[in-house]
Amino acid sequence: DAGNSEGTMIEVAEKGILWLRLRVEGRQTHASTPCRGLNAHRIGMELALQLDRVFHTKFCEADPLFDPPTSTFEPTKREPNVENVNTIPGTDTLYFDCRVLPRYDLDEVVETARALARAFESAYGARVSVEVAARLDAPPPTDPDSEVVRRLRKAIKIVKGVDAKPMGIGGGTCAAEFRRAGLMAAVWMTTDETAHQPNEYCRIENLVGDAKVFAVLPLLDADA
Repeated sequence: DAGNSEGTMIEVAEKGILWLRLRVEGRQTHASTPCRGLNAHRIGMELALQLDRVFHTKFCEADPLFDPPTSTFEPTKREPNVENVNTIPGTDTLYFDCRVLPRYDLDEVVETARALARAFESAYGARVSVEVAARLDAPPPTDPDSEVVRRLRKAIKIVKGVDAKPMGIGGGTCAAEFRRAGLMAAVWMTTDETAHQPNEYCRIENLVGDAKVFAVLPLLDADA
């Protein structure tokens, strides 16, 4: 569910995940007569750029446990608006993928976006809405000195000969639900981190090596 190509990362903490849907409603018209309409696409682009700056300025603290160490706010998906070039769109819908350090409240992130949306409504006369498309608050972290982490570090050292260290990531893992239930869960694997990229792959030698680590894991004394 998470790892690196050296097998040296043990995931013990996750950022909060927030997907925001921003919808701008203007007024559609022919592109040759822009004064008769209200270009939702232009407003949407300006909104995305300004919100990007606001997010990165307001939620700028870093935590060295995480990789990357700061919260991330990325404009990603944009829904289709008009099919032809000579029409000014009356609607524009875009999305932000936010991965937020646990020290920040996701409600504050949402309200920051909605406050900017209200300002854009006043400035442009468009309707601007902000909806939560998905939300996953950060679970409690696993203690980096917990038994499962100590055992795993020892097994990785024996099998792979490398020193692994606890880290936090921005992606969501299956361990989150165990942590919410009060269990100390660690995530580890050896991977070239090609998820969601062209030609995504995994190496057979990594699968075999990881299986050896998990075979050794229950045989070890974490404190020996």
